Formats: sequence, structure tokens, C-alpha cells
Amino acid sequence: MQDERIISGSIPVIQVEGKSLAEAWEKSLLALYQRGCRVRTEYDRTDSEGQPVDPPSLDSTMIFAVLDPSSEPMIHRAFPGGLEDLEEYRQEVLKGIKDHWVRDPSDPEDNRWEYTYHERIFSYRTPGAETPVDQIDRLVEKLVQAPQSRRCQAITWKPWEDLDCYDPPCLQSLWFRILPNEAGEWVLNMNIRFRSRDAYDAAYMNAFALVHLQEMVAKKVSERANRPVHLGRYVDISDSYHIYGRRLQHFEEGFLKLVKTRSFEERTWTREFAEPIFEEARPLIQEKVKKMSR
Repeated sequence: MQDERIISGSIPVIQVEGKSLAEAWEKSLLALYQRGCRVRTEYDRTDSEGQPVDPPSLDSTMIFAVLDPSSEPMIHRAFPGGLEDLEEYRQEVLKGIKDHWVRDPSDPEDNRWEYTYHERIFSYRTPGAETPVDQIDRLVEKLVQAPQSRRCQAITWKPWEDLDCYDPPCLQSLWFRILPNEAGEWVLNMNIRFRSRDAYDAAYMNAFALVHLQEMVAKKVSERANRPVHLGRYVDISDSYHIYGRRLQHFEEGFLKLVKTRSFEERTWTREFAEPIFEEARPLIQEKVKKMSR
């Protein structure tokens, strides 16, 4: 770790790309480790005298591009969690299995979650509106009508709530646009933007679910337009892409050691390999959510 880095007052801007999600995420972490700046956070632990006991975090503005989002191997073994956790999170974002955990903002005694990404994206509510907006349904229809449109986005931020709430959403927006390839076939491109992102503990699971959302949108557009839609590049943008100081030792002893000692094939899995584990986990996830809901 290069603790002698000088903080200039400007957040480094880092850009990497990889063919698969596993490759691009791995490159983003390596680049962050090598080129990120050191920053204190309000979450650093302190001693009895108020002095920080955690090392400063590593931080940057990160842009990583996945050139072929559906390509394999997609799954990186070094993300902190198991395949069951990955499937649970995918269902949380795509199917809304935890949307009923979202609190009622008008009830100060309600201490459930502030949001889920599925709830904000598929059921976006605004004051005074009688019904929520399914932003994916609306943008899919727009893509069918005007695939080249620059307006096809979904947002999560609610400034009337999120500027003051305890835990506002990190994911801010999803943007879609279709371009034709040389054969005249439609290709769906996707940009996503986070205001804040735990690069080591959260970013891979986020991106895994969002690539599946990109696949979902492509399928919906294909069905409505009655023509094939291929996946274009996935671009992942984080204003603050960071590794907390208290996690750096774990990152170095886990992620970096894996990269140094194993081949890329040995540190990744394909979805075909993971699918039987996902399938076995699905009823357990369902029961787990029911139990926690009770």
C-alpha cells in the first residue's frame, strides 16, 4: 500500500474496461488500489479520545466498461459473499422480493428500510400522484418507439426525502439507448451511475444484478418490437468508488492474493456452473425472506 500518496484535493478519475463483468470489476479494484487517493470518512472508527483507529479509505471516481456484458466467465470468486447471496440480491433488484420491507415515510415510528432499488425503479412514487410509475415499462415503450432516444432513463433519487433520510440510495440512474450494428440489428447500451459505492463489498453484486436488468430490458424491447435486440456495452460510473480503510487488510489478504496466485479461470465462475447452486438456493431464499418479514 502506497501510504505516501499525496492528496491534491482532486479526486482521481479512473477508467478501465474488460470483456466480461468479472474482468472489468477486477481491473477496477486493481486500478483503485494503485491510483486511488486516501480519504477519511465519517464512518471511520475512533478511540476513546476521538482519534481514528481505521486507516483512511481508498477513493476515486471510477468508470468501468463491460464490453460484452453477457460473456463468460461472469462471476468473480473474490466478491465478499456466496453464490446464494448473489442470487438473493439479483432477486431483490429484479423481482422485488424485499419491497415490502420499505418504510412508510409518513410514519416516523416505521423503522424499516428507506428503499429498495426495485421499488424505486419499478414503482417510483411522487407526492400527489395516485399511482406509482413503472419506469422500466415506460422506457421500454419509448425504446420501441424511438430506439435512438436519449431520454430512456430510470432514476431513484427523491430530493424531498433523500437529502435528509438516514440511508439514501447510492444508485442514482440507469440510462438506455439502442444503436444499430452493421447488420442493422438493434444493440442495447446501458449506463448506470452511483453517487457512492463500496468497491470491494458491494460493487460486484450491484453490477451483476444490473447486467441482468439490462438483459431483461433487451428481452422486453425485443418482444414488443418483434425483432432481436442484442446487449451492447455496460458502463458503470461511480462518483465515489471506495474501499474502507478497515477493509484494506482483508482486501489485500483476500482479493490481491487470489489475483496473484491463481489464473483468471481459477478465480472466476460461469453462470452455467453457478445455476444449479442458484436453483437450490431459491426456495431457501424465499423462506428466509418470509422468516425475516415476520
